[in-house]
Amino acid sequence: MNERTISIEAYSPLEIYGANDSHLNLIKKLFPRLKIVARGGIIKIAGTDKELNEFERRFSLLLTSFERFGKITENDVMQIMGTEDNSVATQAKEDKNDDVLVFGREGLLIKARTVNQRKMVKSSEKNDLVLAIGPAGTGKTYTAVALAVRALKNKEVKRIILTRPAVEAGENLGFLPGDLKDKLDPYLQPLYDALRDMLPTQKLLSYLEDGTIEVAPLAFMRGRTLDHAFAILDEAQNTTPNQLKMFLTRMGRSSKFIVTGDITQIDLPPKQESGLIHAARILKETKGIGFIYLNENDIIRHKLVIKIIAAYGNKKNNE
Repeated sequence: MNERTISIEAYSPLEIYGANDSHLNLIKKLFPRLKIVARGGIIKIAGTDKELNEFERRFSLLLTSFERFGKITENDVMQIMGTEDNSVATQAKEDKNDDVLVFGREGLLIKARTVNQRKMVKSSEKNDLVLAIGPAGTGKTYTAVALAVRALKNKEVKRIILTRPAVEAGENLGFLPGDLKDKLDPYLQPLYDALRDMLPTQKLLSYLEDGTIEVAPLAFMRGRTLDHAFAILDEAQNTTPNQLKMFLTRMGRSSKFIVTGDITQIDLPPKQESGLIHAARILKETKGIGFIYLNENDIIRHKLVIKIIAAYGNKKNNE
């Protein structure tokens, strides 16, 4: 008899085991030949290799279902753990054929919703570095984070690095209360918001705690080499050429990088060239780098956002 250990420490045991261990007890009934012992976030199972392989395969599907819908019911346990031909497994195979990037919390489907967002996905699949440029609301950051979460879930990378330059958009961070992290966390909030849509709360907290996901200002990237990582630089229009060069040269083995920015919202001093504009100019002919330009047609926020951006664009042109 062989023994294996499964960790669910990234999840809430109550949500996996069920109230009063109802889900766990049902799983034990469905696998009577296995010895199953659960202690906190650790499950120990003993049995033959064939039985253990089957249990691990189905239990992985159960966790996938939880990540997708944010909950597990007894019916889910019966369908996934109890029968060979189950609807969840069939649905998972079907989902691979559509454009869903991530199954988010409470069944939220994260997918590329516009032509240029889909081009961004395809470009990231073909290139290790993508520059996505476009106005607010076009889904640049959200799509990039979804690609990173998908890569992590598929074990294509070992960690996610999300970063922004700490340039103050008309506000003074020095007057905010708290230490450096307290001052910068609100500025990095859009990245946290995207992650919360895509990962269960407990798992996200676990990833942030053990460094699997790191959200940090750009200055923290200096001197590092990011191996086996999916790194995203957001708000890159507010980098200087040297800062953007520094970030791009952090790329290590088996890594993917996406740089996003809006060149219509540059908060740098008037005479300072944007690193994003500079990079787009000097790297445009470099093989292995993808360039995606999103526009007003990709905006998926409130319909007024499209009109607002157009109005500000006209005002700028008329000045």
